Amino acid sequence: MNSLHVTAVTAFTDNYIWLIHGLNRDDHVVVVDPGDARPVLRALAQQQLTLAGILVTHHHADHSGGVAELIQQWDVPVYGPAKELIPGVLHKVSDEMEISFDTLGLKFGVMDIPGHTAGHIAYVGHGSLFCGDTLFSSGCGRILGGTAPQLWQSLNLLAQLPSATQVYCGHEYTVGNLMFARVVEPDNPAVASHLEQCQKWRVQGRPTLPTSMGTELNLNPFLRVKNGTVKRSAEQHVGHALDSDLEVFIALREWKNHFTS
Repeated sequence: MNSLHVTAVTAFTDNYIWLIHGLNRDDHVVVVDPGDARPVLRALAQQQLTLAGILVTHHHADHSGGVAELIQQWDVPVYGPAKELIPGVLHKVSDEMEISFDTLGLKFGVMDIPGHTAGHIAYVGHGSLFCGDTLFSSGCGRILGGTAPQLWQSLNLLAQLPSATQVYCGHEYTVGNLMFARVVEPDNPAVASHLEQCQKWRVQGRPTLPTSMGTELNLNPFLRVKNGTVKRSAEQHVGHALDSDLEVFIALREWKNHFTS
C-alpha cells in the first residue's frame, strides 16, 4: 500500500479541494471535488502541475461547480456518482467499481455512501478515503436529499475501513464538531486533547485534515452511538429512552443541526 501525496486547495469559506499527486509522476494530479475552478487553476500554475483527472463525490455546487471550467482548459476524464446528474461528468461510477490512472500509478475503488445526498459516493485507495460531505472529522454531513438510515448505514461502512486510513473530508468543520463532541461526551480525553491541538493548528492557519479512521472511532460521536455516555447524552437531550443505535444517531444528528458552541 503506497501512501499518497495529497495537497489541499482552499475554496469558499471552508471547503477543501484535494489534489492527489501521482505516485509515478508527482507533477500530475487528480483533483477531488473542485467546487471552484479558479483556486485549482491557480495552484496548477503556481506549482507547475498537470491535471490528469477529476473525481466528484456528489452534486452540490461547492463540490462540482468548477468542473465545466476545468475541462474547458484540460481534456481530462471526469468521474462522478451514477445516481446524480452533474454537468461534465461523463464517467458515471457506483459501488465496487474501480478507477485507474495507470500512468500515475493510482487506483481507487468506489463506495456508495448515500445519506447526505441520495447518490453520494466515496473514493478509497492507497490507504486514503475521499468522502466528500458524508464523514467529517468528529462529525458527519447533514441530511440533504438522502435519509437518516442511509447516512447511518454509510457511516458504518466507512467505519469498517482500516484504522490507519487517512480521511480527506470536504470541509474544515473540525473545531466546531469537537465542541459538540465535548458536550455529548464530556469525559472523553481524546476529544479534549484533539480539540486543543486542532485549535492550535487553526490559529497557525493549518488544516485539521486529514484525520484517520482510528482517530474518528475514538472521538466522533456519530461513530460512537453504542457508547453508553453518548447514548445517555442523546436520551437526556430528547427527554426519553432511545431503543436502537439508529434512534441515537438520529437524535444526535438533529441535536447537531441546532447546536451552537
